[in-house]
Amino acid sequence: MKREMKVLIINVGDRSHRVEKYAIGDYFGPVDLGVHLSEKYQGINLGIGLFSGSIFSGSSRLIVTGHSRSWEGFFVSSMGGAGWVFRQMDLDMLVITGQAATPSLLYLNRRQDGSLELEIESVDAPAVWQEGETGVYAMMDYALERFSDRYTHDPRILATGPSAEATDFGAIGSAPVKKGTRSPVDTWAGRGGFGSQLYREHGIAAIIYGGEITPENFRDRHAADAWFQERYGMGLAAKDKASTRKYNFDPDTQTGGTLGSNYTTLGGSLLSFNYRSIYRSEAERLDLNQRYILDHYLTQFNEEIRDKKAHKNCGEPCAVMCKKMNGAHKKDYEPYQAMGPQIGVFDQRAAERINHYADACGFDAIAIGGILSWLMECLDVGYIAPEDLGVEAVPDFNLSTFDLLKSSAHNAQLAIDLIEALLLQKGALDLRNGARVLARRLSEQFDPAILDTFVYTANGRDGWMVPNQYWTPGVLSPMPIMGKYYVYYGQDFVPPYELGRRNAERFMQELILDEIGMCRFHRAWAEEMIPELVDHVYGQKEAYLRTIRTLVTEINAHNVSHPWESQRSIDFVHTFLKRKHEVEGNNDPELLHWLHAFENDSHQAGKAFWKEMRRGLEDQMAESEEESLKSA
Repeated sequence: MKREMKVLIINVGDRSHRVEKYAIGDYFGPVDLGVHLSEKYQGINLGIGLFSGSIFSGSSRLIVTGHSRSWEGFFVSSMGGAGWVFRQMDLDMLVITGQAATPSLLYLNRRQDGSLELEIESVDAPAVWQEGETGVYAMMDYALERFSDRYTHDPRILATGPSAEATDFGAIGSAPVKKGTRSPVDTWAGRGGFGSQLYREHGIAAIIYGGEITPENFRDRHAADAWFQERYGMGLAAKDKASTRKYNFDPDTQTGGTLGSNYTTLGGSLLSFNYRSIYRSEAERLDLNQRYILDHYLTQFNEEIRDKKAHKNCGEPCAVMCKKMNGAHKKDYEPYQAMGPQIGVFDQRAAERINHYADACGFDAIAIGGILSWLMECLDVGYIAPEDLGVEAVPDFNLSTFDLLKSSAHNAQLAIDLIEALLLQKGALDLRNGARVLARRLSEQFDPAILDTFVYTANGRDGWMVPNQYWTPGVLSPMPIMGKYYVYYGQDFVPPYELGRRNAERFMQELILDEIGMCRFHRAWAEEMIPELVDHVYGQKEAYLRTIRTLVTEINAHNVSHPWESQRSIDFVHTFLKRKHEVEGNNDPELLHWLHAFENDSHQAGKAFWKEMRRGLEDQMAESEEESLKSA
């Protein structure tokens, strides 16, 4: 059992580095320590949790923290499996600060004698991004070819793509390396734009890391089984399998993974055509869902992946085969929704083209999907001309003439053309300062309605985030970190004040996972068992929970979220309420009160609803802080 966390701080500008140590108990993981290190060094922090490499499946995520320039606040992003190799460096965290003189690769290798090999080597990133499979994949292949012969064991690579140079929301991509070859099962720290910061602010295009030291972590299965048996009446493996069947295979839905499970159950809540589906009748939404999703998009997925058992994991030893693969194409719900139905694509071949291209470019998939669908609607309704966005076509968003295969292929190609245009900053497309700045500028230059068709949450002066792809008010909440699942995103109506309180509770539960580097697919047991495990192994359950409560309030102290700015965001909430009442028959008096308020004055109602969520959040935060002080 380790007593301290080791942090490697690298200034990539002057190439200096040193190790700092922090006692476990003072800090517990990559999020609370990340807050401290962000304030101290203003860099990007990458770290693993206390149980990385242990027998607990899902415990080896790599957690990325720092001040997000795109969100304008502290942010947490995470990547599946990448912590499994990170621990071979005998480190808990890596801090990158300073700026390299030229775009560079960072090479890290822990030798058996304990010495650390560290090199910063210049790379012509734009040229590499044009090679082979292009973009992020080309950068990973280049780093692997350049340094792989120095490793005894397979390393891991974190890479950026051209989006990191052209926008503020470039992601960090990675993939397991097996026997010297990059796997197609890519994983991402997508939300928050840390790829853009890594490249634009620190000059690092990729990091290759690994080592020959594998520190022992908790491996006592007999003890773990006893703890789980006491709580659940079943051992660790059995409980984990039962808790994760949605992501593996769910016999109730006869499918699996986020894509299969969600599309099987969405029904009339399916979002499409840049959220314009919210204005359609329930019958129209169900008809579209049946013809385009259930009969085709989902059927393709089930036949090509479920039936062939084409499943992988993220690179750590985990029984949950959550990565649903069709050849080189990994199918997750949110990317294949944001760059699927939202952009008028309902065919897997067309969706594969745009998703793979966007991934190669290194984009946050949800963010680029939201931007593409917004720009495509602006083209469709004539708010802006194709030549003003550097393209030559308009999308096919007309359901009366929509051809499932042809229209999907056309829309996917237009989306690819738009990405190429924004990477080259053609016409009016310039996303270096983010989509919210672009929306304001396009609205001023062409048509005021342009901003009103963009769905996003606003933070600070220019911070922004495209929401997760669920039709529920929680995804547009006034939280200090958005775009993740730090909110209540259930489909039921929850009064806004209570929703704010639930958001705060959800925030704390999710931080319990991220602080320990645990994959949220295991949350059905991990949220309640992690504090117990910290107690069993470290004897510090109460200190851990107190740290989480303090962390939540500390992050929220810098909450500068802003009320909804676009009409579509307001309508997103309004139509959700209408659906609850008119379709589901919910006659809750508070629901009817808010529905009447939105119908009377949607802007004022939107502000009031938002403020009530914020009030509930703050009240719950204050109670958590008081509880933390009492337990100290």
